Amino acid sequence: MNFRIADTFTDSLSKLTNEEQKAVKTTAFDLQMNPANPGMQFHKLEKARDKRFWSVRVSSDLRLIVHRTEDSLLLCYVDHHDNAYQWAESRKLETHPQTGAAQLVEIRETVKEIIIPQYKEAEKPAAQAKPLLFKDCTDDELLKYGVPTEWLDDVRKVSEDTILELADHLPGEAAEALLCLATGTQPQIIPPAAVGSDPFKHPDAERRFRTMQNIEELERALEFPWEKWMIFLHPAQRQMVEKDYGGPTRVSGSAGTGKTIVALHRAVFLSRSNPDARLLLTTFSDTLANALRIRMRRLISNTPRVGERLECIALNEIGLRLYEAKNGRTRIVSDAEIAKIMKEASTEVPDHKFPLSFLITEWKDVVDAWQLNTWEEYRDAKRLGRKSRLPEKQRVVLWSIFEKVRVKLQSKKLLTYAEIFTRLAAHFAKSKKLPFDYVVVDEAQDVSIAQLKFLAALGSGRKNGLFFAGDLGQRIFQQPFSWKSLGVDIRGRSRTLRINYRTSHQIRIQADRLLGKEITDVDGNVEERRGIVSVFNGPKPAILICDSQKKEIDAVAKWIKERIGDGMLPHEIGIFVRSEAQLPRAQSAVEKSKNSYCILDDKVETASGNVSISTMHLAKGLEFCAVCVMACDDNVVPLQERIEMAGDDAELEEVYNTERHLLYVACTRAREHLLITSGDSPSEFLDDLQANL
Repeated sequence: MNFRIADTFTDSLSKLTNEEQKAVKTTAFDLQMNPANPGMQFHKLEKARDKRFWSVRVSSDLRLIVHRTEDSLLLCYVDHHDNAYQWAESRKLETHPQTGAAQLVEIRETVKEIIIPQYKEAEKPAAQAKPLLFKDCTDDELLKYGVPTEWLDDVRKVSEDTILELADHLPGEAAEALLCLATGTQPQIIPPAAVGSDPFKHPDAERRFRTMQNIEELERALEFPWEKWMIFLHPAQRQMVEKDYGGPTRVSGSAGTGKTIVALHRAVFLSRSNPDARLLLTTFSDTLANALRIRMRRLISNTPRVGERLECIALNEIGLRLYEAKNGRTRIVSDAEIAKIMKEASTEVPDHKFPLSFLITEWKDVVDAWQLNTWEEYRDAKRLGRKSRLPEKQRVVLWSIFEKVRVKLQSKKLLTYAEIFTRLAAHFAKSKKLPFDYVVVDEAQDVSIAQLKFLAALGSGRKNGLFFAGDLGQRIFQQPFSWKSLGVDIRGRSRTLRINYRTSHQIRIQADRLLGKEITDVDGNVEERRGIVSVFNGPKPAILICDSQKKEIDAVAKWIKERIGDGMLPHEIGIFVRSEAQLPRAQSAVEKSKNSYCILDDKVETASGNVSISTMHLAKGLEFCAVCVMACDDNVVPLQERIEMAGDDAELEEVYNTERHLLYVACTRAREHLLITSGDSPSEFLDDLQANL
């Protein structure tokens, strides 16, 4: 007998208490082991339209809804008695007449009239009715998108005001296709299944149903029910995971579209498909590598041998390890040591007028980043970060300082990571023995120049050798540079994810105002942000500009109380600020709300029962039901110190871009609720967020 679970089951399971979940899991395991066990209390649902829906008793009040046939058992939903029965009575399992995919369809007669949600502002009485989006679509056109037959008339009646409400009632592929059409993009159409084929093996069915092959697979699926990505993949994601690529490829997409999930599944897929291969799953920071490692272990928990050949480690750590394996213990220079050495070297060059901050930036972003070792190399450097070229006379002075820095570093036997990766790149470019057969890189937009040289040497010339996942709109640590010039050419092998799973439609729309409609990298590869759709609806984000920091703290404290009053748990709330200087404001707000908190460090480990407080730079990889971005004040976002350090107009533009990206990253950590506040003169970025509201 085929034993399956539906994504609606894992969704409902995640909403139960820990004790309730334990009881449900025990029942699920018993069902898989022996569905005919006399101890299983099946009850036929007389009022259900689908006569194959049954309830299974979990406890005195909990009921598990299953769909049972002679050769299959599908776990569909779990809840308290009345809610579980209501869910089953309003749904049916059917095979779509045109696509051939299995669908759980909401019965149209059980749905109240679709109206504009309360969080949408109602039209004024005199306003003209909005045009109907799909009134001219034929049945065949709508059916090919997976729209259930009984919902065809409703689809033709929706306007831009009601489409989001309607989408909540449709199967995923139908909702996504209609949202794409409404935003002016053409949805991807999956060919219909062959007549007589298994409806559960259609790609659209596989995104919501999964056959459990053994008890270990079911155990993994139920251990973390909120992490659906371990079990269910969108067809577009699966295609990117399993495709063969002739060279380096990059998967892009805005925040929340599942790039990291694709990277994880790609690494595991390559490991399983190539039993003797060695794989590296990596990213630019230790913090993100730790998060990746946790997710990877969950994904492969029932096949631990995959992990023996799949290493998940930050780029700097693997680079240092490979270098020390050949050269012995190495000392990496710290930022504090660089500042000290730079100050010493600059005092030895009289009459120069360059501030220390400029010297350090020029060293990091130009000299060290590109590993410029001679005056001629520095003189001829294109320096992509700047529009205006420094006069040669000034460059001569600067190089005299940087040359002294290089000598001092050598005398102290200190190396930079850029130097290590450059040496490794040179070594592996000539070596026939490479440490890894495949490399998968997450958050690739913040990989450094030298790191990319190293990666190019590892796999740029080999089929499936390099796989990158990233978003140019979230680049906050690196200046732009040409990948192609360093041997990584992704042209023609760049793909974009367009379905957002993490943030509501309202939050995504507002956060996207911080960025352009498209972002182009130095090599001309374009990442379009048009046509991204969110799979769920939510309340509109709020922007609150206060007269003082005290009023801001009071307002945020009230907001926290309201979220918890709505049933949200403290650890489902995150507060972000630009830098450590603003952390006390966030702490005061949480304290005033009478809740405890934890300030996240580089390990970004949230604590149950505590509101999380963090700087924006640690926001990557995090997700909360509700997020407040505090202290969005003038001189804070963008940070005044960075503006003052800009050497010319192009560098100033780059500062503004990365500061926008930083605020975008913080805002898109929110799933359902977003509050953005200022307690002083508001940031100019808030004007962009409020545009066209």
